[in-house]
Parts: sequence; C-alpha cells; structure tokens
Amino acid sequence: MRFPARRAVVSGLGLALLAACAKKPEAAGGGWERIKASGTLRIGLEGTYPPFNFQGADGQLTGFEVDFAKALAAQLGLKPEFRPAPFAGLLGALESGRVDVVINQITITPERKVKYDFSEPYTISGIQIITLKAKPGPSKPGELAGKKVGVGLGTNYEQWLRANVPTADVRTYDDDPTKYQDLKAGRIDAVLNDRLVAADFIKTSPEFVASGPPFAAQGAGVAMKKDAALKVIIDQAIDALRASGKLTALSRQWFGVDVTR
Repeated sequence: MRFPARRAVVSGLGLALLAACAKKPEAAGGGWERIKASGTLRIGLEGTYPPFNFQGADGQLTGFEVDFAKALAAQLGLKPEFRPAPFAGLLGALESGRVDVVINQITITPERKVKYDFSEPYTISGIQIITLKAKPGPSKPGELAGKKVGVGLGTNYEQWLRANVPTADVRTYDDDPTKYQDLKAGRIDAVLNDRLVAADFIKTSPEFVASGPPFAAQGAGVAMKKDAALKVIIDQAIDALRASGKLTALSRQWFGVDVTR
C-alpha cells in the first residue's frame, strides 16, 4: 500500500477543511428553497404502522399517510421519496438532514414543539388501551397502575404513560408486532396505541379488544426542523388538500369516517 507524503496529507487536509467551510452556508440554508430546487420531498416514516403506513401485498408502501404524503408532495409540485426507519430514529433522521419531513402520526406536544415545527393537524385521534379478549384487563387510565404496559419506544404513548401513570411497568418496543406477540403470550397486560390503529388492527385480529373508550385527544402533524417559512408552505398545501376535499376523501377511504378534523 502506498502512503502519500506528509506534506501532501497536510495540504489535502487543509483543502478539505476549506471546502467544508465553504459548504457550510449552503447546508445551513436548507429549508424550502433547497427542497424546491431538489424537486423531491424526502419523507421519513416507519412503513410498519398500518393503516397509516405499511407494506402492501405487492411489497410497496401503502396506507393513509403514504397517500397523504403523495398528495402533499404533488400539491407542492414535488416528487415524494419515502425513507423508512424505526420510529425511535425518525426525528433523529430529521435533525441530521436525512429527511425533510416526518409523516408518521407524530403527536403534536408542547415538548416536541420546543425542538421542531409542526404543520396543522392532519388527523385527530386519541389513546386506546388494547387487551386480550379472553383475559379482561385495564379499561381506563387509572387501571394501568401496577400493570405491564407495552408502548412504542419514543412515542407519545410512552411519554403519556410515564407522566400520568408513574406506577405502571412500562415496556417499550421498536415495532408494533412484537408488543402484540407479548400481549398474546401474557408477558404484558395491555398495549397503548392510537385509537385508529387499534380499530383497524382488531378487525383482523379478533383475539384482541379495544378496552374502554379512547382518551387524551391528540393531533398529528407533519414534523419538520424549525423553519417558519417551510411551515407556512406545508400548512398552505394541507389547507388546499382540505379545501378540495382530497384530505377527507383519503380519510374516508382508509377509515370510513373523516378523522382529519
């Protein structure tokens, strides 16, 4: 193996540093102008969260949020590019610039709004307790105390549970299927999830049941880095989809009702 002379290495490093410094302002510029120039909206999502985003029988991504993201990108005059990742890594992908937005039922909370911008809500939902039909379990928030409760790692459900039921035994998961396997096996007593996800899941998994009414109303928005101009543009695009009836039509297609208001 040949090694360059030390002077060449030092010179090379100097040039590299100069090049990096020269590129910094462009990278920091980001935002809508960069997205528009690229012609592509890079979208972070799980791809394993039906009926919002998941792989269909043909192996392609499908679901309400996939269709919503495509419609949003089209409204912006862009091509959608989906970049699946585990939920716990989605906001990290946003921070590092690997995606432009995250569309994955990210609940708008005061804590998250400190660090990120959010569009206006595109779905309104709540938290649902899910248990085994053959084994009655907790059916309201107060009954989760002392129970082993499965939640998605880094989700609003984990945050809500830790803040509101501190005596619950919180079990975190990177995906949905594993926590339901544990619930079925009796390793946990209940699962917390989005009421809309629960309703869809129970249709095809009759051994589980939505236990009690949903609670803690929550809105999900398109998450993005702090960028007031980009937020305005995203909100305007969502308003246009709402006004045209496209957003309601997608909701009725996937849920049978309008869950966008």
